[in-house]
Amino acid sequence: MLSLNEQMDIINRGNKEIISEDELAGKIESSIQTGIPLTVKWGADPSAPDIHLGHTVSIRKLGQFQNLGHRVVFIIGDFTAMIGDPSGKTIARKHLSRQQVMQNAETYKQQIFRILDPEKTVVEFNSRWCNALSFEEILNLTSKYTIARMLERDDFENRYRTGQPITIMEFLYPLIQGYDSVALKADIELGGTDQKFNLLVARDIQREYGQIPQVVITMPLLVGTDGTQKMSKSLGNYIALDDPPEQMYGKTMSVPDELIYPYFELLTDVTGEELEQIKKLLADPKCNPMELKKQLAKRLVTMYYDPQKAETAEREFDTIFRKKETPEQMSVHRLSANLLWVIKLLTEVKFASSNSEARRLVQQGAVSIDGTRISDPELTIKFKGGEVLKVGKKKFVSLEIGC
Repeated sequence: MLSLNEQMDIINRGNKEIISEDELAGKIESSIQTGIPLTVKWGADPSAPDIHLGHTVSIRKLGQFQNLGHRVVFIIGDFTAMIGDPSGKTIARKHLSRQQVMQNAETYKQQIFRILDPEKTVVEFNSRWCNALSFEEILNLTSKYTIARMLERDDFENRYRTGQPITIMEFLYPLIQGYDSVALKADIELGGTDQKFNLLVARDIQREYGQIPQVVITMPLLVGTDGTQKMSKSLGNYIALDDPPEQMYGKTMSVPDELIYPYFELLTDVTGEELEQIKKLLADPKCNPMELKKQLAKRLVTMYYDPQKAETAEREFDTIFRKKETPEQMSVHRLSANLLWVIKLLTEVKFASSNSEARRLVQQGAVSIDGTRISDPELTIKFKGGEVLKVGKKKFVSLEIGC
């Protein structure tokens, strides 16, 4: 293991807050002396199939702990996902079925190992201990926290004040997340700043069960590609880990210039010296931010794919955005019929997830066929085969007739 100071330097990079640093130093010092690694926990509810770059801010910090020799536990919240994390929500989340949760969970297991070492990562489903709780044990858990403390949480307090309903089940969410830490005897838990309340509840719950409370490390929330709100699948401003290389590259190139530095800091392994250089370049009026953005996009694609795919993605981007040409290679979709309503076409090729989304794309002028913009959402088109459908700046597909 590295020394205490060396470990603290690595852990401190990019985090928002440590509660508390003295406790963390004490745990690391004890780990060095005994040779027993710390148990470091991070969890995600599989409420959607994609892990995006916003999630990787915490997952990459887990990877740092893993490299330092500590025991990393990735919790798939298959039990808590059926409740729905109320963090930052003004209404109760829609409940997911067990089948939906487990389908999403399988994709999570595949995606995290693009960052973490599968041989050194413990993957746990919190249903393992939550399903085993008796009703008496759940009542005992609820007795360890008060409604008054729950209402100290901003989103609960705001909803209560404005008359928005709060279900008892939502109050259970922080308690169950806290019980995860009890079940694992967690030394450290990571989470976004929006998870701070839940992480602190876990400290209290551990004390109630006679355990030494975990250290809480909060990580910054990554701003999405829109440049305003946190990266979120529901907001559509995300870059997914499973995005194809060209899409990952293109989405990165679309982020506002002010996100270049935080993306380098939170999503890559650039050194402190390189970060300082990036900061200086961004402050220089002669610097073209586009060039730094290209470096960022290429680095991200290389990290999650390989250098060759990053090169190809860069060439494809230049072809589409610089030369304003159709890409040399694109996917081919065989139409279900040669006469199609434009809205049906967009959902069939999966460029829109619903008729209403497809209609918005047409009304926004984002849809064209062979360079001709489609503006009428009621239009029915007869296809011969070979036409190119373009949606927005990045989505192309060649259309063919027949099965």
